[in-house]
Amino acid sequence: MTRWLEPDEDRAWRAVRRLLTVLPSRLARDLNQLELSSADYEVLSTLSEKPDRRWGLKDFAVKMQWSRSRLSHHAARMEARGLIDREPDPTDARGSIYHLTDHGFAILAKAAPGHLNSVRTRFLDHLTPEELAVLERVATRIANLPD
Repeated sequence: MTRWLEPDEDRAWRAVRRLLTVLPSRLARDLNQLELSSADYEVLSTLSEKPDRRWGLKDFAVKMQWSRSRLSHHAARMEARGLIDREPDPTDARGSIYHLTDHGFAILAKAAPGHLNSVRTRFLDHLTPEELAVLERVATRIANLPD
């Protein structure tokens, strides 16, 4: 039996769907002005989280919530631009170790202020501290639900 949405649930769900469409699109447009795609920025910033800026394909794909194939293909394009490099993974014959190059790190450092400004002006500046705290709790709880 289908559990149809109540009017308040429907309004909330439609608002979230709209946010998930509009906000990433606007942030991506702002990043494109910095000559990076949203996916590029996500790869670069995720690699930068590691102390040695290196990550194995398997764990990196899990962190990104991408398939190994998608990450591998995107990484190949980024490698051609000198943003990252990769080497064979000695523990996984089918895998690679991805490394954020100095050039990639410099591009990330150059793009970060503009991206953070975009995040602030398009999102954070429109929330009270209380709303931000609630949003963090809700988003964390939902993101951590098992598949």
